[in-house]
Amino acid sequence: QVQLVESGGGLVQTGGSLRLSCAASGRTFGMYAMAWFRQAPGKAREFVAAIRGRIDGTYYADSVKGRFTISRDNAKNTMYLQMNSLKPEDTAVYHCAAGRGAAVTTRPEDYDSWGQGTQVTVSS
Repeated sequence: QVQLVESGGGLVQTGGSLRLSCAASGRTFGMYAMAWFRQAPGKAREFVAAIRGRIDGTYYADSVKGRFTISRDNAKNTMYLQMNSLKPEDTAVYHCAAGRGAAVTTRPEDYDSWGQGTQVTVSS
């Protein structure tokens, strides 16, 4: 398994930006897919974005496409989520996850390691 620690959450106004980071340890970082999920109070966990292992490739939920950018720095064992044009509906706890393999997937069950999460709150 992989140990994951998120950081970078906070309170921001509508239209603002935040960058989340996810530091990983315990497995060869560049070999597996990574993803961001989020969970708002009273709602199910929701896929946000994912990035492939081994080769380039990203995938986004429609709700964040064009506003969020996922990236990874394999030399630093870190994944990022740049969030721009934030909206109140983006308010949630954001979790990073490490995949079982290299392929991108939106299903939580395809990820076997999870971070504790970081709170993102967007005020209107």
